[in-house]
Amino acid sequence: MKYSLILLFLALVNLACKTETKTSETSSSQMEQVMAIHDEVMPKMGKLGKLVAELKQKVDTTATGREYEAAMRDLQAAHQSMMDWMRGFGERFDSDEILRGKALTAQKQLWLDEEEEKVKLLREQINSSIGKAETLLKN
Repeated sequence: MKYSLILLFLALVNLACKTETKTSETSSSQMEQVMAIHDEVMPKMGKLGKLVAELKQKVDTTATGREYEAAMRDLQAAHQSMMDWMRGFGERFDSDEILRGKALTAQKQLWLDEEEEKVKLLREQINSSIGKAETLLKN
């Protein structure tokens, strides 16, 4: 009886360790995915600025000029969204969690889930605003 209790205890400890490792690996992988999306869109910030400058020169009171202005505002909003997302993300996570895969608390895991959704929407906003601006400038 004594040995079976010890074996049961050891089995539970082993299971708990495996679960913790799996959770940590999942968080690390998810963090890597979030950072990969960030790394994908961050280089596009320069392109946003360039397109804003091009559109700004074409803004006037005509219907076409207002289209340029709307596209310019979309680009500026995308840029601001990126800055806001990075600031908020940096306030929630430290460098060890972001870069070294440090295990997250339950609260931080919930935040990471939120941040993953936010960065996906951000990617769409950036790509969409660039696409619209480029299409408009080609016409």
